[in-house]
Amino acid sequence: MSTDFPQGLSQEAAAARLAAEGPNELGTEQRRTLIAIAAEVAREPMFLLLIGAGAIYLAMGDAHEAMILLGFVVIIMVVTILQERRTENALESLRDLSSPRALVIRDGVPTRIAGREVVLDDILILTEGDRVPADGVVLQAHELAADESMLTGESEAMAKFPDGGEVFAGTLLVRGQGVMRVTATGGKTELGRIGKSLQNIAIESSPLRDEIGWLTQRLVVIGIGLCLALAVLYWILRGGWMEGLLAGITLAMGILPQEFPVIMIVFFALGARRIAAQRVLTRRLNAIETLGETTVLCVDKTGTLTENRMAVSALSVGGQILETGDLAAGELPEHYHELLEYAVLASEIVPHDPMELAFHHFAHEYLPNTEHLHPDWSLAREYELSSELLAMSHLWRNDADGRDVVASKGAPEAIADLCHLEEEARRRVSQEAEIMAGRGLRVLGVAKAKADVHKNWPDIQHDFDFEFIGLVGLADPLRAEVPGAVAECHRAGIRVVMITGDHPHTARAIAASAGIDSREVLTGDELSALDAATLAQRIAAVNVFARVTPQQKLAVVEALKANGEVTAMTGDGVNDAPALKAAHIGIAMGKRGTDVAREAASLVLLEDDFTAIVAAIRLGRRIFANLRQALVYTLAVHIPIIGLSILPLMFGMPLILAPIHIAFLELVINPACSVVFEAEAGSPRLMEQPPRSTTESLLSARQIVLSLVQGSLVTLVVAACYWWLLANGSIAEEARALAFIVLVTANAALIFPTRLPQSGWREMFAGLSPVSAWVLGGTLLGLSVITGVPAIAETFTFRPPSLPQGLLAFGIGAGMLVLFEVGKIVMRQRH
Repeated sequence: MSTDFPQGLSQEAAAARLAAEGPNELGTEQRRTLIAIAAEVAREPMFLLLIGAGAIYLAMGDAHEAMILLGFVVIIMVVTILQERRTENALESLRDLSSPRALVIRDGVPTRIAGREVVLDDILILTEGDRVPADGVVLQAHELAADESMLTGESEAMAKFPDGGEVFAGTLLVRGQGVMRVTATGGKTELGRIGKSLQNIAIESSPLRDEIGWLTQRLVVIGIGLCLALAVLYWILRGGWMEGLLAGITLAMGILPQEFPVIMIVFFALGARRIAAQRVLTRRLNAIETLGETTVLCVDKTGTLTENRMAVSALSVGGQILETGDLAAGELPEHYHELLEYAVLASEIVPHDPMELAFHHFAHEYLPNTEHLHPDWSLAREYELSSELLAMSHLWRNDADGRDVVASKGAPEAIADLCHLEEEARRRVSQEAEIMAGRGLRVLGVAKAKADVHKNWPDIQHDFDFEFIGLVGLADPLRAEVPGAVAECHRAGIRVVMITGDHPHTARAIAASAGIDSREVLTGDELSALDAATLAQRIAAVNVFARVTPQQKLAVVEALKANGEVTAMTGDGVNDAPALKAAHIGIAMGKRGTDVAREAASLVLLEDDFTAIVAAIRLGRRIFANLRQALVYTLAVHIPIIGLSILPLMFGMPLILAPIHIAFLELVINPACSVVFEAEAGSPRLMEQPPRSTTESLLSARQIVLSLVQGSLVTLVVAACYWWLLANGSIAEEARALAFIVLVTANAALIFPTRLPQSGWREMFAGLSPVSAWVLGGTLLGLSVITGVPAIAETFTFRPPSLPQGLLAFGIGAGMLVLFEVGKIVMRQRH
């Protein structure tokens, strides 16, 4: 394939076309509009109850109260819609990142962009494993073939040729490379015309979602039952069925846990944004739930643990090993020229593979202006690497002197096999490879062969008469931050397993440097010889796998799962897709990975870096811990609402809470749960705890009991203050205002001990996020306004208390911190 690519569009022309024609995407109708979000919010039970309460006030002739209540409905709806919109924006940005990537030529420079940014007449470079982002015509091709089954139903891959060949959006390139010019984007593509979508953006169900749904449904049933019971009881004891229905609605509003599903969606969507800031894309939000359960992390060596920056470190010809580190430019001994020459010939003309880049760089540095570089030769045929033979060969045509040559490189044992070496020669090659691999080098063998001129070329590499030349050792240094990250995983109870196609000695050396237990190494051949039961038993003690093919990764995943491990697996190739899909968390490489690998994965590393995976696990644990504390808090603050709706009726006192008070409390609870807890930095000891068990409930019995105890304490204190005030001559409106101050202040104070469940007094107030300070400040300001400004207080059926009374009520609510902390200590000791 020619290396002279077209210039492509300019960045300015592409931007203008993108603005004029719109993004290259399908399925935009699946994204929720602002109107759709508003409609969904309006159908929430809480808002229907508020509207129902407003209608009852109108029927009772209290239009002023009804208008105030409906005003609160509007405020809460606006806040909720804005919060939902923020969530949708977070999801939309993730959709943009997860769209197919395209390698486009802009201003003559290959640039990787999101598929949605491709425009008409763009020039794209196509590579095996890519998902084609738009329709187009093929300009250049090298063994290019596409799977078009999603369009035609035909399972056989279709070969693509220049000058008339077409490729279509959504199809998968299964072989070769090529260059295309875009002829249609978005809805104008074949895929768009038949109404199919590239991806489904709906959030899938998960155990956590099911558990929250189950809990919500049960509480809704309980709420409706208690609502009707309280309404009937009020009607029997007090008379007036409308007042009874209003009391029942108040109770139902207190019980309905509408925050639960909202909290989960907000946490996962914003959590995915936080993980994206660590250069890790979450393609499936459910993966965030699983991150905290991960017990085994399987990672590739090259580019993940290492820098993916290969350099030629040693050359071996005839048993003589040459260290290249001290060579000056142009001083490579003649003895090693042929080895380097054929290593380059066995590589791609325009390489992307780090090893092939290293060969080209080294050859241009040490063999310039020599007969060993052949820019005038043309590549006639390529024999690809396979799982059966870990070697690849290039057949070159030399029209100048009429001779064809074959260059091959691959695993030393594969090259020895190609050359049909005698047993003694194989043993020497193996010993030399082991010596070089023992130093952590990636070792490749190189061979050469002659071919009949322009005809009768064999179908397989084995049919050439190869001659062994020598070995090349390449160094890929370990990333400096990897040992620390591996140690952090071990402290967190996460086992790190390294899987590589390298020689066992290379794998052992790199694993030891990274801090991975490398006492036992299992090779791909040994793995294939084991049955499933034996492999599951062996894999419990093996952390390093060498000479493993992508297909064998699936066997590793299945064996780990059979042992009850929650497994995360990295991969980048087309053949990695089954293992990525089978793993609990598939992690695709963003830079060197194929679209197929990315589509099969739950997470995509935008930077192919092991520390990013560890950061994602750390954030996953933090998100789940914060979500759990938000739900603990939500459950606790609903208890006083329920209790204060029932107790006054049981003891013949005026009601404390009406729907308008619940509406104000909702304005406090929602931001506190969704914003304050989501922004928490989490415990610094999160990565010192073992992974969460897959059978562990979202809320443990101890946490539920703690929520009930804390909520009951608030209920008793507020009810006692209210009773004492009424007993000492306070009018109902003033007593209600003071009791409400105690309730809201206590709810705000409850945030502090709930943020970090294991914290003490010193840590309780430390590390409060700015958003938490704003929410707490806004809550106290709002409370001061509705209880202290006479005109506003009247709408809440309050009478503004005196300043000393208000400060005393505030002090009682804030003083609940002592009771909350004592309750935590008692629960910890009992646990």
